[in-house]
Amino acid sequence: MTTNTTTAAPIDTPPVAPTEGPSPRFGGGTLVLLLVPLVLLAGIVALFAFTDGAGLNVEPAAPIETIQFERTVLNPGEITLNIRNTSQRDVNIAQVNINDAIWPFTTTSNPIPRLGTAKVTLRYPWVEGEAYALSLLSSNSVAFGTDIEVATETATASSKTLWSFTLVGIYVGIIPVVLGMLWLPALRQLGPRAMMFLMALTVGLLIFLGIDAVNEAFELGGEIGGPFQGVGLLGIGAVGTFLLLDAVGRRQATIGRSGAGKRMSLALTIAVGIGLHNLGEGLAIGAAYSIGAAALGAFLVIGFIIQNITEGLGIIVPVAKDSPSLRSLALLAFIGGAPAIIGAWIGGLVSSQPLSLLFLAIGAGAVFQVAYAIGTEMVWRKDAKHQMPLTVFSGVTAGMLALYITGVIVK
Repeated sequence: MTTNTTTAAPIDTPPVAPTEGPSPRFGGGTLVLLLVPLVLLAGIVALFAFTDGAGLNVEPAAPIETIQFERTVLNPGEITLNIRNTSQRDVNIAQVNINDAIWPFTTTSNPIPRLGTAKVTLRYPWVEGEAYALSLLSSNSVAFGTDIEVATETATASSKTLWSFTLVGIYVGIIPVVLGMLWLPALRQLGPRAMMFLMALTVGLLIFLGIDAVNEAFELGGEIGGPFQGVGLLGIGAVGTFLLLDAVGRRQATIGRSGAGKRMSLALTIAVGIGLHNLGEGLAIGAAYSIGAAALGAFLVIGFIIQNITEGLGIIVPVAKDSPSLRSLALLAFIGGAPAIIGAWIGGLVSSQPLSLLFLAIGAGAVFQVAYAIGTEMVWRKDAKHQMPLTVFSGVTAGMLALYITGVIVK
C-alpha cells in the first residue's frame, strides 16, 4: 500500500520592516572625528607654506596688486574715489594722477589691507560735463586707472533725493503692475485655450527676464573678478533663491487648501519673483542717475514702464477665474512693484558691485523658479484634460518676443 503525500507550497510571507533603533546622538567623540581631517588639513597647508611652496620658491618676481574702484563721488571742488584692495597683500597708495597731472590727495587708510576699503580724496576744481582720467600708483609703481566720462555732482542722501528715487520706483514698479492687473475683468471672459496661451505667455516673459538678469550679472561678475568670484556669487544667489522658493512652494502645497487658495498662492509666488526682479531694475536706474547719466536713467525708466505692464498681467492670470478681494490684489501689486523703490535707493545712494550682483542673481533665480512653478502646475500638467502644445509654444514665444521687441524700441 502506497501512501501519496503532497507537500504544501510554502506561503510567501511579507518581509518584516526593520525596526528603527534610537537616533544616534551627536557627542564629543563625533565632534573629534569631524575635526581630525580639518586639523590635518591645516597642518598640510602650514607645511607647504613653511617649506616655501615645497621648495619651488613661489614668491612672484613682481608684486601682484589689484584695486577695485567701487564708487566715484563728485562734490563741488572735490573728487572722492571709493576703492577696495582685492589683492593678496596690503597696498600702499603713493601717487594720484588726474589727466596726466600729479595731484595731492588724502586717504582714510594707507596701506589698505586685503579686502579693505579706503576713500581717496582730491581737492580738484572739476568742470561740469568734462571727462577725466585718473590713475593711482602704489608704492611698487603698479598703476590702477578709472575714468569719469561725464563729470556731474553725485546725488547724496537727502529727503529730496530719497523722494525722487521713491517716485522713480513707483513709476517703474507699482504703476505698470497695477495697470497690467486692470486686465482682470477681461480675462474672466476668455476660454480655456486663451487662458492657456496667457499662462504660457507669462512663462515666456519670466524666462526672458531671467535670461536678461543672468546676462547682466555675468557682465558685472566679469568686472568684479578677484576674491569676490563674481560667477560663483551669481551661482549662489540664483540657485539658492530657486531652491528656497521651490521649498516654500512645496511646503505650501502640502497644506490643505481649496483650488482658489492654491491659485492665489501661485499668484503670490509670481509676485514675489517679479518683485525680486524689479529690485534689480531699480538698482540699474538708481546707478545710472547716481553717476550723472540722466539720459540713460530716463530711457531705463521709460523702457521698464512699458515692459512691466506685462508683469501685472502675469500676476493675475492664475486668479483670473476667481474673485480675489481688492485688498489681495493691492498686496500682490505692492509685492510685485515696490521692490523697485528699494532698488532705486540702493543703486542711487549705495555703491557695492558684489551686492548689486547678488541682487541680480536673486532676481534671476526667482523668476526662473516662478516660471518653473507655473509651467509644472498650470501649463505642462500631465493630468490636464486637453494638452495644447501648439498653444503653449505660441504663448511662450510671444512672451519672449514681446520683451525683446520692447527692448529694441526703448534701449
